[in-house]
Amino acid sequence: MVMPSTDPAHNDCTRNTDIPVIDLNGSRHRVSESILKACEEFGFFMVTNHGVAENVIARMEATGSEFFSLPASEKQRSGPPNPLGYGFRSIGSNGDTGEVEYLLLHASPTYVSLRAKTICKKDHLGFSCVVTEYVESMRSLACEILELLGEGLKLGDTEIFCKLLRDSKSDSLLRLNHYPASYSSARDDCRIGFGEHTDPQILTLLRSTVGGLQIMKDGGPWVPVKPDPAAFCVHVGDALQAMTNGRLASVRHRAVVNSYTQRMSVVYFGAPPPHASISPLSETVTPENPRRYKSFTWGEYKKAMYSLRLGQNRLDHFLSSNGEEGDCDT
Repeated sequence: MVMPSTDPAHNDCTRNTDIPVIDLNGSRHRVSESILKACEEFGFFMVTNHGVAENVIARMEATGSEFFSLPASEKQRSGPPNPLGYGFRSIGSNGDTGEVEYLLLHASPTYVSLRAKTICKKDHLGFSCVVTEYVESMRSLACEILELLGEGLKLGDTEIFCKLLRDSKSDSLLRLNHYPASYSSARDDCRIGFGEHTDPQILTLLRSTVGGLQIMKDGGPWVPVKPDPAAFCVHVGDALQAMTNGRLASVRHRAVVNSYTQRMSVVYFGAPPPHASISPLSETVTPENPRRYKSFTWGEYKKAMYSLRLGQNRLDHFLSSNGEEGDCDT
């Protein structure tokens, strides 16, 4: 099912378009085809009837709001981000900034349990349980979507993407972003909270009940994504683009802020283990579409990612020459 966005286009910063919204309760074949089409045309879609329990979502959002409401001195005990932990305005180590504070956590239960003691001294066990429960729900949803995508791509192993997320050494992350409301003379819908970028991982699941997310389709103008409390936003990441030999493109997106409403987003990044090889799948390489990317490990890709600015195209550093695999050149 495709529903039109109803956000008005106030100026040349944004423009409306149809954002794919997919009901996961539909027939499996139709849902699989819809996911594939959305990934090919947008690299982005929204899912409803996703099966994630409302109380799991509510507890995670309440926990995030409670953390961001703490005094700055208490939040800063969880930082500075290196790259995990609490950060404010500064995004990465290469000079990127935004009007955002965030908490970035590794998605493994062991890591969450250890960090919870500094993040939430009041009830670190409760914090750990809430985050772990949410991460497990996100992994399950991501795997369901990726398996449906594998069916749409007619892969021999439709679980090939899911296995990377389920690996005990998966490098998946959970990020909580908070964009405080603050007065500025700049036009609200062009004030940057988090700058233009693509996500490097395989798949991103994002939830926010306040507008601000914008996507770019085919290099066109920015498209606002109307928030839906019943839906999750799904982003194709760089790793999935590479594994599908460019058939699916990671979506460029950004977050803008306004002067009147604070915004929090909860983001799950489904990623492979550091040692996992990322390579175009054989089913996606044809004479008409020769190999576009070299093989590389997720660890190598992360190293390249941290050396670049937020908005740079990381996959350009892993392009194959003449359709040959070759060695990684970062």
